[in-house]
Amino acid sequence: MILTITMNPSVDISYQLDSFKYDSANRVSNVSKTAGGKGINVTRVLSQLDKDVTATGLTGGILGRFIEASLKDKGIKNSFYEVSGATRNCIAFLHEGNQTEILESGPIINREEIDGFITHLETLLPKCELVSISGSLPKGVDYTFYSELIEICSEHEKRVVTDCSGEALREVIKGRHKPMLIKPNLEELSELIGLEVAIDNESLKNAVSTEIFDGIDWTFVSLGADGTFARNEGKFYRVKIPKIRVINPVGSGDSTVAGIASAIVENKSAEELLKHSNTLGMLNAQQSVTGHVDLSNYEEIYKKIEIIEV
Repeated sequence: MILTITMNPSVDISYQLDSFKYDSANRVSNVSKTAGGKGINVTRVLSQLDKDVTATGLTGGILGRFIEASLKDKGIKNSFYEVSGATRNCIAFLHEGNQTEILESGPIINREEIDGFITHLETLLPKCELVSISGSLPKGVDYTFYSELIEICSEHEKRVVTDCSGEALREVIKGRHKPMLIKPNLEELSELIGLEVAIDNESLKNAVSTEIFDGIDWTFVSLGADGTFARNEGKFYRVKIPKIRVINPVGSGDSTVAGIASAIVENKSAEELLKHSNTLGMLNAQQSVTGHVDLSNYEEIYKKIEIIEV
């Protein structure tokens, strides 16, 4: 089983608009409300891949119950830890090829709730093979928390894939126990090493070879439309992806993480992991619903992705 962790989930509300009128009324006929958060997006795609997956994290209030019921209705197993604060809304206005977002910060979590979640997590770890940690931390949770979770997972001999940013990612890298994979984008990579990284292979190769990444099996750098650059077991890979018509790029990184997690548990080769994960990310971008892929186009895109060892 793959266990996904979403510490700050949301109810994602999307409004489709022909045009967005500032300081005026905007009427919409197409509205979607879904269980959201990066880890939940990962969960949803893993479920579409028919993987055994369970979602956990923190939920609270009516919106928290909506998330749990929404996943259950889709046959997705979940075991969240309930907190006293209310789960947040995240609102997106899709208009004229653009996306304008309003993101609530979420509840404030106290130490008792943090400890309660850790106890809850330790009941789930024996049942899982891989842990995927994604997204932001709610208020009240120290940015060292993901590093703490990785240590707990390591004590249970569980592999961990992380997709976080900022100080949380920096602490993950500094931690005594390392995740199996990190997934920074180019800007985050530059922040981590303290230098602006160019998009050419030599600059990327030097950046991911920095000693701060020692002990991490995979450094997987997202380059958006330029594909991916990755280091694994001393080898370096540049992934070139075909051009596609992008409908909604939100959640593509989460779909990529789902591909990474599923490839790891299936013991796929490095090249297969890179092609599989990038294919899922691109499939997500072709859908209007975040965290959803149309697998009927899988083979067509997979065959067009080029992996170059550099």
